Amino acid sequence: MPYLLTPGPLTTSRGVKLAMLADWGSWDQELREVTADIRRRLLKIAGADHHECVLLQGAGSYGIEAALGSFTPAARHKTLLVINGAYGDRAVKMMTRLNRPFSVIDKGDSAKPLAAEVEKAIAADATITTVFVVHCETTSGLVNPIEEIAAVVKAKNKVFILDAMSSFGALAIDMAKLSVDVLISSANKCIEGVPGFCYVIAGRELLKASEGKSHSLALDLFDQWAYMEKTGQFRYTPPTHALVAFHQALKEHEMAGGAPGRLQRYEKNRLVLLKGMRELGFATLLPESEMGPIIQTFLTPADPAFEFQRFYDALKERGFVIYPGKITKRSSFRIGTIGQVDENVMRALLVAIREALKEMGVKNTAPAEAKE
Repeated sequence: MPYLLTPGPLTTSRGVKLAMLADWGSWDQELREVTADIRRRLLKIAGADHHECVLLQGAGSYGIEAALGSFTPAARHKTLLVINGAYGDRAVKMMTRLNRPFSVIDKGDSAKPLAAEVEKAIAADATITTVFVVHCETTSGLVNPIEEIAAVVKAKNKVFILDAMSSFGALAIDMAKLSVDVLISSANKCIEGVPGFCYVIAGRELLKASEGKSHSLALDLFDQWAYMEKTGQFRYTPPTHALVAFHQALKEHEMAGGAPGRLQRYEKNRLVLLKGMRELGFATLLPESEMGPIIQTFLTPADPAFEFQRFYDALKERGFVIYPGKITKRSSFRIGTIGQVDENVMRALLVAIREALKEMGVKNTAPAEAKE
């Protein structure tokens, strides 16, 4: 099977794969113990103190919509959505569908929001009570300045919702220190589990206050939490194999040094990849100072011989799966540096890229000039 160099699903360890070989009953005491331990471990990684962890069936977007449906005001007050890419845009679509009042700071798809902009927006609109930010926007690979934004949100006494989908487990996040009220992430990201469920870590009092406020039965975080607290189980059929795989991934995460250890490996992956791609003539979307360790965006070569689908297929034949671009103004593609991969995998990928370019007849990997 190929290495998945994407923002998730991603390549998992042998131990995680082996954990899924057994079948588990949803009512088994052993599975309840696994579920409880997952929740405890996630709270510890998050630096949470007055928070609870709610596991929810479904992909990360289910967790985002569940959180927005449970914790954003439904009338009279607004949520400020601070966005700079496709995943922020998705939050806008969710809030529109939810018919919840909101305003937006939109930085396009390759610029960071500034804490001063958030402060200005809050000062200009007294109805804003909640702020939503994506930590690592994998549209471009940008890591947004949540420490500075969190300081503003805390000073203004607003609720802070953080989409940490692609960052949690690698980038440092201390919910208590930053006063993050709600954090959302997914099993198949930096913890290196498999798809099947997401999780929402929310302030205990905020969670209690959300009773009856959700727009959805299946996505009701209060009901899910209350049922888990009472029974140790999911309300509806749990993703059994994903849970035990994630439990194993959490153990491996701890053994590897936790978030700092994972970040160190991802950062090495990034440095090896960038050095090799630049030697091949590729240009990056972002300057070095703004690149995160999760995913790297490269501008598409202007050479007419380069065609992304052929490039993708050639790399897949050689054992690597990459990702198409999502930025709107310039053609690009993305390569993830997370998952159970190391710098040796990055070096092998670079060999495969060199071979693919030769096979395609690409002579020049420089991008087209940027268009206004």
